Amino acid sequence: MSGSVNKVILVGNLGKDPETRTTQSGQKIVSFSLATGDTWNDRASGEKRERTEWHRVAIFNDRLADVAECFLRKGRKVYLEGALQTRKWTDQGGQERYTTEVVVDRFRGELVLLDSRNGGADAPAQQPQQARQNNQQPQNGGYGTQSGGWGDPSDLDDEIPF
Repeated sequence: MSGSVNKVILVGNLGKDPETRTTQSGQKIVSFSLATGDTWNDRASGEKRERTEWHRVAIFNDRLADVAECFLRKGRKVYLEGALQTRKWTDQGGQERYTTEVVVDRFRGELVLLDSRNGGADAPAQQPQQARQNNQQPQNGGYGTQSGGWGDPSDLDDEIPF
């Protein structure tokens, strides 16, 4: 079919820690649920209303799967791009079931962490943030962290013209 697009862009919060599976060929598959929300004022009652939509996400990209496995936790806010995919399976009772999920595959898709590394409500402050408050250099020397990440995005220069 020419001229069609299957692309999903979501910004939301993880509903639980991701689950990691490995295929027989050694490919890593990470899956999690992502919550997106809508809020509005009801015209009739004037009350604030809220609706949460849950999305199943499966990552088949090895590098993004590694990032998800290491850094994603319940409550983290993420931006992701993928494609909708519906698959058919048979449950234990012999019933045919269908599942629609957002798939981030090997060559298309994106995953961006939008909050700090310890983005959960019960998370302690990060060491680089503490060092900035004391006007000291972080012990790990800058953007790279001991775990190989890029560090805190607030370390970046704020003088960007847009």
